[in-house]
Amino acid sequence: MSKKAIIIGSGIAGLAAAVRLRNLGYAVEVFEANAYPGGKLSEIQLGGYRFDAGPSLFTLPEQVEELFQLSGREPKDHFEYVRLPVLCQYFWEDGTRLTAHAEPEMFAREVEEKLGEPAINVRQSLERSAYMYRHLAPLFMHRSLHRWKTWINRKAMASYLRMGKLGIFGTMNGANQKQFRNPKLVQLFNRYATYNGSDPYQTPATLNIIPHLEYNIGAFFPKKGMHDITLSIYQLAKELGVDFHFNQKVDKIRVEEGKAVGIQIGDQAHSADLVVNNMDMVNAYRNLLTDQKQPKYLLKQPKSSSALIFYWGIKKSFPELDLHNIFFSEDYQAEFSHIFQRGSIYHDPTVYINITSVYKSDDAPEGGMNWFTMINTPNNQGQDWEKLISDARKSIIQKVNRILNTNLEPLIEVEEVLDPRTIESKTSSSQGALYGNSSNNRYAAFLRHANDSSDIDQLYFCGGSVHPGGGIPLSLLSAKIMTEMILEKQVMD
Repeated sequence: MSKKAIIIGSGIAGLAAAVRLRNLGYAVEVFEANAYPGGKLSEIQLGGYRFDAGPSLFTLPEQVEELFQLSGREPKDHFEYVRLPVLCQYFWEDGTRLTAHAEPEMFAREVEEKLGEPAINVRQSLERSAYMYRHLAPLFMHRSLHRWKTWINRKAMASYLRMGKLGIFGTMNGANQKQFRNPKLVQLFNRYATYNGSDPYQTPATLNIIPHLEYNIGAFFPKKGMHDITLSIYQLAKELGVDFHFNQKVDKIRVEEGKAVGIQIGDQAHSADLVVNNMDMVNAYRNLLTDQKQPKYLLKQPKSSSALIFYWGIKKSFPELDLHNIFFSEDYQAEFSHIFQRGSIYHDPTVYINITSVYKSDDAPEGGMNWFTMINTPNNQGQDWEKLISDARKSIIQKVNRILNTNLEPLIEVEEVLDPRTIESKTSSSQGALYGNSSNNRYAAFLRHANDSSDIDQLYFCGGSVHPGGGIPLSLLSAKIMTEMILEKQVMD
């Protein structure tokens, strides 16, 4: 008789965990509070417009493909994507526009032509990013930081000798100021801190590893939209025999004699040989493990930023816009100070607009565009969100009008809003933080919860609030690391 695993939550990591555990021979049941799978990686339909509701950037597609390969499937038969020729279109208030070509040499030449920054500086920066990836990824992305064997092997030893070159001791902004002459290019590379909800003026320069993923490896777009990442893995899990229970909010993780033995939903107990928590780690301890020892130091760590998103159906096409677009703030440091020190929104926020209809034309009516319009915000600390949202909406529209020389308001045909409060309620993310704990200090990677519990046997964790971090690739890797732990324990037992 096969062993049984229960997974709490069907976010992208929970889905990946379900596939991986099923391939290990477990009978797997997934319990999800929402009526749909995917967590943040879901979709919204408004009139004739479709929007990917959450994550909009897709890198390291091999992490998705591996799930199909493990299951004996040909990935391209179930999930297709294209590599982006342009990573982003950048806009500044003074009229400067920059196309971030995916090919590094083209990007370097574009920067030299538009910003006067020597192309060699871009090349060196991307080479440095690749160097950091080679030495940091094996430690911080692909292995548990909570196992001694991670730290006592040849690769780890080699990395120790290079710590000074890996950005451990400086900030992202400090490193970028040394690398680049043009403040606009510093700002462009500083924005990568937002990929895990951090502040470039505080976060370690190790996060300069991120540009490597886009420029040296590539950024991609699923042919059916980002939501297809969820749907394809969900369908795979069902084909493998995973049982999903939607609209089932778990009330408790049952622990007996120091071992997780199942879950409780109302008066119904569900037993299992192991339990995987894909729910935000903070809320899991506060709501599902109330009678267990609390990792107080980890629970009180400052949270990442959140987001305010306007899903706008725009009844006009703007040819100068691409899939990813950034309208930069005039004072980036003031913007981050408002987010992380003041818990507020700067009057001139940087605006990100994701438009999937550029690549998937049926996401908008003919002649229209689906604008996923987002700004970074503080997490939910009880602010007056109605006023913040109203003010931010005006600021965003005014900024777009200035830069694109348009009148946006009459073009907005449909609208829906997602703010830190609704992110919190819909995805059970503590304070609506998108990435769990912030990474605004050099020790942040070590202050993420492990992929297993040190106090409760057979309780495991995956998702963006635990190691190795938030975002699609790291969430998928959390499921992989966790499953390797389970397999290792099986062998030892």
